[in-house]
Amino acid sequence: MPGTRYKLNTGAEIPALGFGTWQDADAQVDAVKEAIKAGYRHIDTAKVYGTEEPVGRAIKESGIPRNELFVTTKLWNHEHHPNDVPKALDGSLKDLKMDYVDLFLIHWPVAWKPGNDLFPKENGKPAVADIDFVDTYKAMENLLQTGKVKAIGVSNFSKAQMEHLLKNTSVVPAVHQLECHPWLQQTEFVNWHREKGIHITHYSPFGNQNEIYSGPKHLGKLIESPELNEIGKKYGKTGAQVALAWGITQGHSVLPKSKTPKRIQDNLQGDFKLSDEDMKKIKSIDKKLRFNDSSADFGMEFFGDLDGKNSV
Repeated sequence: MPGTRYKLNTGAEIPALGFGTWQDADAQVDAVKEAIKAGYRHIDTAKVYGTEEPVGRAIKESGIPRNELFVTTKLWNHEHHPNDVPKALDGSLKDLKMDYVDLFLIHWPVAWKPGNDLFPKENGKPAVADIDFVDTYKAMENLLQTGKVKAIGVSNFSKAQMEHLLKNTSVVPAVHQLECHPWLQQTEFVNWHREKGIHITHYSPFGNQNEIYSGPKHLGKLIESPELNEIGKKYGKTGAQVALAWGITQGHSVLPKSKTPKRIQDNLQGDFKLSDEDMKKIKSIDKKLRFNDSSADFGMEFFGDLDGKNSV
């Protein structure tokens, strides 16, 4: 039951609707199996989520051939040293019990002190290391020849960082995974990616108001906004499904996550296209509101030249 797919600059196809696996590692085996059974063919994980092992187990137990799935994982901040990058990938593949991943991303554009500690500290602050992400990315470019990764990309980069990367490397990122939803539309940045042939994946497509995030709690939920629900009525869809369709209509992939079988199935129904009129209406609710800004915790200022920097 293949849904919408988009072609990456590598020629590979990425399913527009992916399944996110951040948080609650213990629930992920069942959740991922449920997602695959429902029809998801794009699964997103990361070293730091602690979900690679359950994701791998769920995929194995699902009975779906590996080549029918698109699997993404991410390099964590403490393994940015070029010598650590191949080992980091091997560690992820071992946990996933796979020979390759379809996409390998730099999770954040900040390097921390190498070692076994996922969150190294010095004097109570993140132990930031002087490693240019260009060198990290070049080590990832070398992995493309091994067959262990089919494509490489980045996550959470600013425009200046993207320009620095493109100027100093030879492989244009296949994907940039970033926070994007109707309250943080980043139109100018999105258009820039289109010009460069870089596919965008939305995380937090529902404007995640998770307790961990710094965003305001008084606004209510994005998916309950009257504009999205009004549009949804025309299609027999919910506000959440319209939020997903908003990303897919732009040619992006989206990563909803849930542990509930009904919601997992409901989110799949967000794979449809909105009219120009609907898209115009959603354009009017952009609050330039960023929920996930880890600048204070990660020892580096992120998103300085992007929408949403000072909105929360």
